[in-house]
Amino acid sequence: MNAITETTLPLLLFRRGKVRDTYDLGDSLLMVATDRLSAFDVVFAQGIPHKGAVLTQLSLFWFDYLHDVVENHVLSGKIPSSLKKFESLLAGRSLVIKKARPLPVECVVRGYLSGSGWKDYRKNGSICGIPLPAGLRESEKLPEPIFTPSTKAEVGHDENIGFEHVVKTMGEKTTNQLRDLSLKLYMKGAAHAEKRGIILADTKFEFGMLGNKLILIDEVLTPDSSRFWPADKYSPGRPQPSFDKQYVRDYLEGIGWNKKPPAPLLPEKIIEGTSKRYIEAYEKITGKMFEK
Repeated sequence: MNAITETTLPLLLFRRGKVRDTYDLGDSLLMVATDRLSAFDVVFAQGIPHKGAVLTQLSLFWFDYLHDVVENHVLSGKIPSSLKKFESLLAGRSLVIKKARPLPVECVVRGYLSGSGWKDYRKNGSICGIPLPAGLRESEKLPEPIFTPSTKAEVGHDENIGFEHVVKTMGEKTTNQLRDLSLKLYMKGAAHAEKRGIILADTKFEFGMLGNKLILIDEVLTPDSSRFWPADKYSPGRPQPSFDKQYVRDYLEGIGWNKKPPAPLLPEKIIEGTSKRYIEAYEKITGKMFEK
């Protein structure tokens, strides 16, 4: 299986992120999801086959499903006619999007106790300054979903920050909007996922400003931005099997990697296993077969 880890198009490169290459189309942008893998905020030399297409197609599904909650940045999932000769590269993994100004915060919503939230809870009994009941187990469902924003680092690690920190940088009105929209999006997405046999443990949303309007941008409820657990295998008190890149994280934790560049080479079985999990997440959530 071949992975696309970088794109080169005869267009002005607007931004090359950890996973996406974005090009300037003038009054809009072309966002291309590559198969690059980022884990613990380090980008790996190897890619995960089909990952970019899964991220794009699943995001399109969710952007449509959630459009009544908040406007999003999607203009089209079709390849511009001027770029048809690059169809083999762009098909299924590119979006034409609105030019919004991204906000410098990751809007994380947690419905279950896992990942860095579990580590914070064990240390402080709280997450991002939000106190939680004593005696919760790893992977346990929280009494209600919580909004735990983090920084959006261009390089290095994102860091959890409190609600008040966001208020200081964004203002109270915008911060309240971000929290309320994030919780609404999470709850609507989690309800759909539950019907499909998947627990949406946590996720992160990104927002941008289009003029004076707050809109949803980047990706939404994908295996890159969320923890998806199979509901039929859920058992609190331990880590859960997952349909996301937790499979890679668990491998990396197991080999004792220090989470700093350079990233180690991944065995083929880890690459193939991750690709399989991404595709399975897409098929379970959308009810459609993934077309490679």
